[in-house]
Amino acid sequence: MSDLNLEDIKQLHISYLFQNYGREEVCFDHGQGEFLFDIGNCRYLDFVAGIAVNALGHNHPAVVEAVTRQAPRLIHTSNLYYIKEQAELGEAIASIAPWPLAVSLFVNSGAEANEGALKLACKGTGRARFLAAKNSFHGRTSVALSATGQPKYQSGFEPLLSRAFDFIEYGNVEQLKSSVTSETAALILEPIQGEGGIIVPSQEFMRTARDITTDKGAMLIVDEVQTGLCRTGRWFGFEHFGIVPDIITLAKALGGGYPIGAIVSSMEISKTFTPGSHGTTFGGNPLGCAVAKAVLSTMKKEKLAERANLKGEEWMAKLRSITRESAMVKEVRGRGLMIGVEMEGERANEFKAYAFQRKQLVNVAGGRTVRLVPPLIMGDQSMTALNESMKSFLTRPHPETKTL
Repeated sequence: MSDLNLEDIKQLHISYLFQNYGREEVCFDHGQGEFLFDIGNCRYLDFVAGIAVNALGHNHPAVVEAVTRQAPRLIHTSNLYYIKEQAELGEAIASIAPWPLAVSLFVNSGAEANEGALKLACKGTGRARFLAAKNSFHGRTSVALSATGQPKYQSGFEPLLSRAFDFIEYGNVEQLKSSVTSETAALILEPIQGEGGIIVPSQEFMRTARDITTDKGAMLIVDEVQTGLCRTGRWFGFEHFGIVPDIITLAKALGGGYPIGAIVSSMEISKTFTPGSHGTTFGGNPLGCAVAKAVLSTMKKEKLAERANLKGEEWMAKLRSITRESAMVKEVRGRGLMIGVEMEGERANEFKAYAFQRKQLVNVAGGRTVRLVPPLIMGDQSMTALNESMKSFLTRPHPETKTL
């Protein structure tokens, strides 16, 4: 346990850190599986998982072993040299991705991956226009932010934003058909909108996205930063729709907590980037790649895609049963262990606070949706505990509820 109490730590934050985050009143010291322990050793159930990052949970033996084995040997060299661990991770990703997605470029984050993917499409097609979806989220670097269809994230940064982006309603097939043209370099989509509130598109929409981009000679980029690597019950979210994009981006779960991202495409498309055309100092360093390789190996060994699919269906069915009669809940939706409970008004934020009081961590996406993206190894008892909290929350008296 820390010698500093929470107030001491908060004061250090105020004195020495940017105040650009709205933080919960807790500081964590260590974790194990789906549990986090604060500096007072109080245990919390983690349904956030670092925002879909800690797919294997906290302190997973495979991640710890990879770090402790690799760190004493080599942490960083440079992409000026060949890196064994990087090559091995590229091979591991190719083994789970459908053909022709077989070549990777490693970066440090999802925003970097999306930034690089958009640059790749621009250079590869020689075209000037891009298409993205309203309500999307692709990152906070300048081009990734330009592709993000939520003005609240762009406000104040307009001089840095690209004017090359047009936006369509996510899920609107007819608008999609009319918006991809011979000038479109790429269409970038999430297979499920995460930050936008766990919005699942139709089969028709995603298949049309693939067909129309092929017809017009544009590239289809699928942002798998949050959905990728077993989260939705498949290795990749796009697999639910029977399509294969030209480029995908990965991050979050890839490193199991270590910062790493990837752009994955075909060999042909990858040749667009020649030496000097794109790069990164830290991307693909030996330590990050060793950890990511261990994460993928563990996901295969523990069959976490299949587990997420099964547990997700069971959990959503239970949540729908609990919330069916409540006027406070509009919908329970998602795929695998990427679940959203959309609530009326401020109820989602109220539930987040209520769950926090019960030592359960959830967060809110899209303003009104409780987002549940727990570690993929989460046990049934933990899910049941969240169900009980939801049931208790919905049946207790609320300010607008008159009691007799």
